Amino acid sequence: MSNTLHSFEIDGRKIGPDAPPYVIAEMSGNHNGDITRAFAIMDAAKAAGADALKMQTYTADTITIDHDGDEFRIDGGLWAGKTLYGLYGEAHTPWAWHEKLFDHGRKIGLTVFSAPFDSTAVDLLESLDAPAYKIASFEAIDLPLIARVAQTGKPMIISTGMANQDEIGEAVAAARAAGAENLALLHCVSGYPAPVADSNLRVIPDLADRFDVLPGLSDHTPGTAVSVAAIALGARIIEKHVTLRRSDGGPDAAFSLEPEELAELCTATRAAFEALGSVDYTLKSSEKDNTIFRRSLYVVADIKAGETFSTENLRSIRPGFGLEPKHLPSILGQVATRDISRGSALSLDMVKTTL
Repeated sequence: MSNTLHSFEIDGRKIGPDAPPYVIAEMSGNHNGDITRAFAIMDAAKAAGADALKMQTYTADTITIDHDGDEFRIDGGLWAGKTLYGLYGEAHTPWAWHEKLFDHGRKIGLTVFSAPFDSTAVDLLESLDAPAYKIASFEAIDLPLIARVAQTGKPMIISTGMANQDEIGEAVAAARAAGAENLALLHCVSGYPAPVADSNLRVIPDLADRFDVLPGLSDHTPGTAVSVAAIALGARIIEKHVTLRRSDGGPDAAFSLEPEELAELCTATRAAFEALGSVDYTLKSSEKDNTIFRRSLYVVADIKAGETFSTENLRSIRPGFGLEPKHLPSILGQVATRDISRGSALSLDMVKTTL
């Protein structure tokens, strides 16, 4: 994958194979209906080192209908017993808040963008000059929505949870056909929370190669380990749900990070990226002072001139000021050119032979 072909910017921040991971804090419904809490989550995300705060832009009426039939009621999981309309009414971010949230992001230096769930949401976000768009996993099969977002010309990030290979291909094709040039795919398991064993992170480099895109991870597993591991496999965007305190409750609280955990995620993923480095077998600056502690050949018993070198008087030991240990077999059985005292590093002029 080319380092330049798939690099792009969101709000002036470069994102690409050779750029540090772009960390997105997903607020979702964790504001619990309180805009002051939403501001506090944004402040916490900024303080933790996140690059962006992502919202979701829908209303209960734009995403479903008010119906309590069996097909509209959730059976099992975190939201068991709720109707879709009730859940989305509880979890949505009021549209009247959006301008204030975008303004607050600009005030504190935190990029804000959103996942729209229909064309009216795109219209709202365009009026606020959203710098990028996210397509949620559940909407990855909504090709008209993908095309509408692509037509904005803004960078697009598509989560792939539940989508099979063909569906991902259709989403990418729809985005590109509608003009999307800056496109990323986030590997995602849409379990809430998702078991670590379901992660299958080896999908990440396959997404990059198969669909010729920048890959990332939308992570619903507990903790930060899976996100950190994803960096080694090429993920350069990490999305994680955040809340102030899981104990406060809320639709997504159970699988969200608290601020100190988000800070750990930001630090650890960027350290993982830095650790990747390059293919380099040369001596590193941090190693140079330690070469003296490698093994080398030392005289371990006093030797007289003309005496034969043997395993009793010559050994490979630390430190590393003598000849390299690889010479030991060829020196054993040779004779000393002079008297050598115990503890002397062996050098070629002490040996009557040609190595």
